[in-house]
Amino acid sequence: MSTFREKAIALWGVLWVTALLSQAVMRLLPRAIEPWTEGSMSGLQMALYVGVVVIMAYSEGYRAFQLRFSPRVVSRAVHLGKHPKPLHVVFALFFCMSLFHSTKRQKTVSWFFVFGILALVIMVRQLSQPWRGIIDGGVVVGLGWGIAAIWWIFARALMGHPAPEPPDLPEGVRPATA
Repeated sequence: MSTFREKAIALWGVLWVTALLSQAVMRLLPRAIEPWTEGSMSGLQMALYVGVVVIMAYSEGYRAFQLRFSPRVVSRAVHLGKHPKPLHVVFALFFCMSLFHSTKRQKTVSWFFVFGILALVIMVRQLSQPWRGIIDGGVVVGLGWGIAAIWWIFARALMGHPAPEPPDLPEGVRPATA
């Protein structure tokens, strides 16, 4: 990214994605800390809470976000900055999340992920405390890790570290590799 316009458009995409994730964190955080503030957990439940947080930090935060989702979001945002199309810029959130203008496989995975998350949210809402708080605590940590990873990767791109071209662009759109 070299021009202010490219950086601003890429920032627009990153802001939309992180705003969506941040909104989820802000909604879940009160429920996640409620079992601790109300002292409603047994020793076993506290240990389970910590275990769920550690597992979610690794599986959701590191493996799913840092290694897969976050680099894809940033690479698609940088691509959007370099190759802006009005519709893609307007719908930058969906573009950066590979929900459109991506390979058929990636669109399927991305939409399945969105609907899967919605189904899990509905199911977890049915749980009572402290069980809901235990799960929400892990989700908050995973999402927070993901947000941090997006901004870390994006900051590196702004400082001149090359962001790879998104591997999930439709055939015929991918730039030729040297």
